[in-house]
Amino acid sequence: MDATCVGAQEKSALDLVVLDLRELVNSFDVLVICAGRNDRQVRSIVEEIERVVARDLGERPLRVEGLAEGQWVAMDFGDVIVHVFDEETRSYYDLEHLWNAAAVLRPQTT
Repeated sequence: MDATCVGAQEKSALDLVVLDLRELVNSFDVLVICAGRNDRQVRSIVEEIERVVARDLGERPLRVEGLAEGQWVAMDFGDVIVHVFDEETRSYYDLEHLWNAAAVLRPQTT
């Protein structure tokens, strides 16, 4: 989780939130959500998260969906799922509201 947050912060991701879902679902532990101002920044954030996680943890995502469009990219790292949205799409889907029973962590900005 820390590496995903560092990667997102390196590219100035907006409103970075980490939801602890260990008590709510069995398929993964943590959901990381952030946004970029536009599709270019969304892709840049995703690429940086992938780079930092590979560098720090030696892991690659199991799957990445939505990179071509750049509106909503989902990255599956197994126990950690990352969603990088553009601002409008994030507001529309409001995943924090959907998972409002989860513990919320807002990492410090670097």
